[in-house]
Amino acid sequence: MKTDKLFDFVYILMTVLLTVFGQLVFKWRMDLKGEFPAGAVNKFQYIIWAYLDPWIISGFAAAFLASMFWSITLTKFELSFAYPFTSLSFILVLFLSTLIFKEPFTINKLIGVLLIIGGLVVISRN
Repeated sequence: MKTDKLFDFVYILMTVLLTVFGQLVFKWRMDLKGEFPAGAVNKFQYIIWAYLDPWIISGFAAAFLASMFWSITLTKFELSFAYPFTSLSFILVLFLSTLIFKEPFTINKLIGVLLIIGGLVVISRN
């Protein structure tokens, strides 16, 4: 594979990493904010309070940057080739949520990860 084509995979990688960052930050900060309240006024206040959190804003910024990298990715690869690589975000979120948030890692999750990896290997063979 040519070096410049190999570098094009950096756009996919950045899309995945920024997406994962955003998801982890959202989970972290929303856990700190507590359960979503009852009542329309309380819900509105909760959302405003949450969305003014600088970390949550950084999660939205990461999502925006991820979409920019994804736009570039689509100029470099066929959608049917590039899109499956976004499933790497599922794997990273699974492992990082286990480490950071102490979420359980089960045999079913392991099997799912292996299936995702297997699918990526098949698809990436073009």
